Amino acid sequence: MTDAATLAGLAPATLTDMLRVVGTPGFDRWQDQIKRTGGCSDPIHLTGWTLTKDKTTGETLHRYSTEHEPGGRLRIACGNRRASRCPSCAWMYAGDTYHLIRAGLAGDDRHDIPATVREHPRVFATFTAPSFGAVHNRPTHGRCRCGARHTEGDQALGTALDPASYDYAAAVLFNNHAGDLWHRFVKRLRREIAARAGLTQRELADTCRLSYGKVAEFQKRGAVHFHAVIRLDGPDGPDDPPPSWATVDLLDAAIRAAAVHRYATVSVPAAGDEPARTFQWGTQLDIRPVRAFGDGTDITEQAVASYVAKYATKAAETTGTLDRPIGNREAPVLLGVPDHARRLIDACFDLEPLYPDRRLRAWAHMLGFRGHFSSKSRRYSTTLGTLRQTRADYRAAQERQTRGLDDTEPDTVLVLASWQYAGHGHTPGESALAASIARDLQLNRETAREALQDSRALDGAPA
Repeated sequence: MTDAATLAGLAPATLTDMLRVVGTPGFDRWQDQIKRTGGCSDPIHLTGWTLTKDKTTGETLHRYSTEHEPGGRLRIACGNRRASRCPSCAWMYAGDTYHLIRAGLAGDDRHDIPATVREHPRVFATFTAPSFGAVHNRPTHGRCRCGARHTEGDQALGTALDPASYDYAAAVLFNNHAGDLWHRFVKRLRREIAARAGLTQRELADTCRLSYGKVAEFQKRGAVHFHAVIRLDGPDGPDDPPPSWATVDLLDAAIRAAAVHRYATVSVPAAGDEPARTFQWGTQLDIRPVRAFGDGTDITEQAVASYVAKYATKAAETTGTLDRPIGNREAPVLLGVPDHARRLIDACFDLEPLYPDRRLRAWAHMLGFRGHFSSKSRRYSTTLGTLRQTRADYRAAQERQTRGLDDTEPDTVLVLASWQYAGHGHTPGESALAASIARDLQLNRETAREALQDSRALDGAPA
């Protein structure tokens, strides 16, 4: 339940509404619903019913209706991946991303990915954006070019030293074309690998497969860069050993060559007063081999998977912009968006008439970026959909057991259902209570994790 310190910080209207919710006859059931959503910040409300019958006898095995639920509604998790919108659902999304990335590094028997994938050449690479003008930074040695020594949380970091000369148009156009640039890079990378192996493109496809999983991250300056796990497999994917010539050194060299190749670029035509531009990756390319757990290095399978999962739940809001579409260019001013981010948003609105097919205005809240935040090649590992289905199947089995239907053959059961959308979200009091539930669940998870780590340490196993 909400602690005294939290209660003291609530607005009177919120506290009054909270007392109303707690005093409602169906509060215990409401609380149970919110716990099942993980403390979701913006649950979806449904009304409807389900009816489970035996196909052979016509006997009703189970009946459920939202008629007797609090407010006549069933609340389910919103599933939003953004931590700024729903921390609890974002935590679940990050967990799925972690397992997806780690499965492609260490294997996962549940998804038919053998542990031998650890023996395949694999690297963790970071591709940055080019420069669009000088920004405030924290050099390893010395001061920023402005003469100051910025602290880590300084709001000036990443903002333009000279806004008048900073190329905001190029910055948002790069973000907008970053997904296209990645696809051109991957296409070139296959050619570079084939050239180093002395093979044609067709011969490469018969002997080796390139697999990857990646995530986008916004730098403080508002430019997108990509973190990617890149792996070489045999032609059939992770369960097929790569050819003998496929090494980490060869993969490293191929990535570096592809990243700067003239064909791994994206050209944007001139429009209005905007000149023609050609985009490629920035010069700060970082490539590191991924090591197995426990070999003493920082770039381990767990560390890489955790890093990618962390950024899978973040977006441009980390730069100070908004986490939802912007209806008009006055909104960022009214909502206090910082000057640098606001200039990038303004650039999206200014460029919309010049590049209408790029939908810059619709993606202004993302500073022009319109690609998938996390993606993977087809055979890298399992999929987010598969992970969600596994979780759904597990919960369905629990539900059947609770209803006494676990011994009933699925083929003999007929399920009829009717559901309607009835809204979403919480009242102010419900929101405060849901946040408290989410904190309690998080604390329980952390306690269980620490207990597991202590147990493994006592057994002498890796934590």
